[in-house]
Amino acid sequence: MKSYSLDEIVARLGGRVLGDGSITITQISTLDAAQPDQISFLTNSKYRTQLATTQAGALILSEADAEASERPRIISNNPYAYFAKVSALLNPLPEAQQGVHERAVVAPSARIAATASIAATAVIGADAVIGEHVVIGEGCSVGERAVIGAHSRLYPRVVVYHDCVVGERLIAHSGVVIGADGFGIALDGDHWIKIPQIGRVVIGNDVEIGANTTIDRGALADTVIEDGVKMDNQIQIAHNVRVGAHTAIAGCVGIAGSATIGKYCRIGGSAGILGHLQIADNVEIASFSLIGKSIREAGSYAAIYPFSKTDEWRKNAVHLRHLDDLVGRVKALEQELKSIKGSA
Repeated sequence: MKSYSLDEIVARLGGRVLGDGSITITQISTLDAAQPDQISFLTNSKYRTQLATTQAGALILSEADAEASERPRIISNNPYAYFAKVSALLNPLPEAQQGVHERAVVAPSARIAATASIAATAVIGADAVIGEHVVIGEGCSVGERAVIGAHSRLYPRVVVYHDCVVGERLIAHSGVVIGADGFGIALDGDHWIKIPQIGRVVIGNDVEIGANTTIDRGALADTVIEDGVKMDNQIQIAHNVRVGAHTAIAGCVGIAGSATIGKYCRIGGSAGILGHLQIADNVEIASFSLIGKSIREAGSYAAIYPFSKTDEWRKNAVHLRHLDDLVGRVKALEQELKSIKGSA
């Protein structure tokens, strides 16, 4: 188990120490569960009362809360981000054994860096390129001519289809599929014809993709995921979608084909974005929203029908069915009132 003093942590991550900087920390924990060899943090005011009772050996606090406790503490402008950095420092990913496992299947023409790790039952296709310090887990499949950038990690049973390009430091969790065919079909009389999906998926650097998320290849142009994008589990990204840099997408979101998502957007869980729409930079979309029109300006948007008791919801739903008729009647009344005022 790694351990660091507060002084060592600040030397690596910045911030400033108040109190005894020699205190040694071995792990991070919540205020109510922390032990004397652990560090905790405060980012939500509703937990401030726990500062008085926590057993944590040290704390991470904001400048505004710098004097809220006398315990040894690190002061940061962004305690939550600082907590994340400390947690990464104390909990590094396990080292992978370099080399190709004897039970991996690797095409002779594949190019694999000597520092890469290829686990048992992984399959690497012809002319694929695996960069330095890449970790390919058990049961992964990397297709022909696919490129996996340096320091990327594919957890067990990730599939990267042919010709797809992945940047550096990708984290892809189990069940991720990159580059499956998009849903492209054309109706010909009484049956559907499949449209070949000849684009790729191109992923930038420092992207994380949650378990069982699928990113379809482009129909003609590429599907593009820019640098720093973070995706939760069970997300569907359709063909020809472009997701801007540093956008974060929560679980179960569905983005239909050819939609363009801006940079630094935040999309809540189970939201849906229809195809061919444009979403501006710095847009926040609430969970369960259905976005049916392009969003041209930064800001927070929601399209959620408030929940209520079932009987009340049914009554309101009946009124919604007649909303268009009601609007027409209101307009007629407005016109009638104008006529009355004009003749008065």
